[in-house]
Amino acid sequence: MNPYWSETVRKLTPYVPGEQPKLANLVKLNTNENPYGPSPRVAQAMAAEMGDRLRLYPDPDSSALKQAIARHHGVGVDQVFVGNGSDEVLAHVFLGLLKHGRPVLFPDITYSFYPVYCGLYDIDYAAIPLTPDFTIRTDDYLDYGSNGGIIFPNPNAPTGRLLPLGEVERLATGNPGSLVVIDEAYVDFGGTPIPTAIPLIERHANLLVVQTLSKSRSLAGLRVGFAIGQKGLIEGLDRVKNSFNSYPLDRLACVGAVAAMEDDEHFEHTRQAVISSREILARNLVELGFEVLPSAANFLFARHPQRDAAQLAQALRAQSIIVRHFRQPRIDQHLRITIGTDAQCVALTTALRDILASSGP
Repeated sequence: MNPYWSETVRKLTPYVPGEQPKLANLVKLNTNENPYGPSPRVAQAMAAEMGDRLRLYPDPDSSALKQAIARHHGVGVDQVFVGNGSDEVLAHVFLGLLKHGRPVLFPDITYSFYPVYCGLYDIDYAAIPLTPDFTIRTDDYLDYGSNGGIIFPNPNAPTGRLLPLGEVERLATGNPGSLVVIDEAYVDFGGTPIPTAIPLIERHANLLVVQTLSKSRSLAGLRVGFAIGQKGLIEGLDRVKNSFNSYPLDRLACVGAVAAMEDDEHFEHTRQAVISSREILARNLVELGFEVLPSAANFLFARHPQRDAAQLAQALRAQSIIVRHFRQPRIDQHLRITIGTDAQCVALTTALRDILASSGP
């Protein structure tokens, strides 16, 4: 270890993002990116912003973007916080709202950045086991006792399972002494109406919802995320942001994100396309002998009872198809498969059919 590292750095186990391989004719189904491009309005807005104004700092408050998000979700501008992707927003949440000297609760199988944030900010945590069918059991969190907050993705990742809004509200009601954070990176793929917890915020001061434009708005390359909560929570996040980076979003990201938020037609068309492809792919995988969890996200979590997941992933890779395999207890025999275009999904199922046939019964 480098002698100049701090003790914090020495103890960290950093988050490992999904692989971004450089393979020819790649079918990339490992990082939950949207298979469809963003609204054409995004490129137009960004092109219009290019020029002399780039010499000027962006609006430190990202006011136009906050207004667009507030209009879309029917909340006040003072209830919106924005950052460089939901990961930065979550980092500020952990430091500003979840560090209280008591353990933060989240599932044992979930977004693996949560324990990384806890390590970075010296926050104790407790991983609450999912049920055998990988669902979140609300009572496990309510029965835990004193905690520094609760956080989980809804739908959860990498399982894709959705906790009903009634259970989310039960968590907020039954946990009045600390914050409940709902990480809704994938919620827009959960159906119609979209099962977001944002409408619950008005009556729960301890509820915060975090979303991203990376998935359903196809803007993973711009890195834009936001949180919605009551005014006091947003003020806390602003205090952290303004003590860290007072200009978090650049001009191009802001105007591109506004354009994406305002194009409801493109958003609805592409999210429905992903949902439709997901259901078709799930049926096809079941026909191939896979066990597939119910998914409300833009990915499927599946295992084949007679085939090793790591070997399947490697065999797919040999055919330039990349899926995500987690070497983690309880899920090391599962594959997380991003929903691609229909053509990509057909390529995947065709390859799996050939792999399964060639490896025998």
